[in-house]
Amino acid sequence: MEVPVRALSGVLLLALLVSAIEAQPAHAQAAGSRDGGASEVLQSIYIPPLLSAPFTAAVHTQWIKPLPGGGTFTVVNERRIARDSRGRIYEERWLLVPKDSAIKSQMNVIQIADPNQHTLYNCFTLRQPRRCVLETFTEPVLAIYNPKAVTPGPMPGNTGFRTHEELGTQTLAGVDTVGTKDTTTINAGVYGNDRPFLITREFWFAASLGINLLSEITDPSFGKEIFTVTDVSLAEPDPSLYELPEGFEVADHRKTAPPQE
Repeated sequence: MEVPVRALSGVLLLALLVSAIEAQPAHAQAAGSRDGGASEVLQSIYIPPLLSAPFTAAVHTQWIKPLPGGGTFTVVNERRIARDSRGRIYEERWLLVPKDSAIKSQMNVIQIADPNQHTLYNCFTLRQPRRCVLETFTEPVLAIYNPKAVTPGPMPGNTGFRTHEELGTQTLAGVDTVGTKDTTTINAGVYGNDRPFLITREFWFAASLGINLLSEITDPSFGKEIFTVTDVSLAEPDPSLYELPEGFEVADHRKTAPPQE
């Protein structure tokens, strides 16, 4: 399952950990012992609450993980995203399923964020009773969004080295983008690794929308993630997207007052 860790805000990390891939294999789950297994989460693209930059689109996710001895296994999903001129964000979350399998993905969460009202609703579609959990959305609306560039050079504490590369421009889904590639070399022993390894992050950023239309992240600790945004429409989204789903009760989990204007 895809997890919305960076989808709206790092501040909302705990609120947005609404699903996870269970990495424990089926044969281990069926065994008598409960030892072992793990849970993993997948971060998706970040959508800032940007003013006057409406769009609707689809995000295609691929998570490619290496098999011991060679080969890979891949899980995928597709989901709808939108943002209106007021900066309100709509996102669907769908379960990740094996690529090219007969298993059908299901939508398990609808997220609606309003930076003007400081509200974030996580509506769980596969749970009973059907419920929307209300959290405080703390990000302000933005007139412009430019992600901070990675600073190349040695990392603190002799932990590694970073490089930054400009890749030029290309048009994706009818939108102009600028490409960058950041490579991080992690020295041996930093994370329990017995040899150095590389992490590469390639992004094609659409400044007019404030989002990456193509992201490829490769890290030997989890494999390769590819996020591709398609079917981009620059028209104002359907206003009904920002209405709570019918028949859902609301559980108010806000612990702090909304930010002062």
